[in-house]
Amino acid sequence: MDTKVCQSCAMPLTSEELFGKNADGSKNEDYCKYCFDQGAFTTTTTMEEMIAMCAPHMMKANPNMSEHDAQEKLRQYFPSLKRWQ
Repeated sequence: MDTKVCQSCAMPLTSEELFGKNADGSKNEDYCKYCFDQGAFTTTTTMEEMIAMCAPHMMKANPNMSEHDAQEKLRQYFPSLKRWQ
């Protein structure tokens, strides 16, 4: 089974505790709790700003990856996520 990822920041949603919350308090399985809470996005960031925030996390998970490479991979992937379509 494929791991779900946040449709805003691409963080793997590996447990229900990471899911965002809808306005009624129910879990939102599309977005993580850092990007989506109480039925709304937690920031009004642009895709490029989100890429800059996420690249260090990608580099930490892939120690041999440069910042440039991380940002380029995210630039290629993010347009496929619901928030950025």
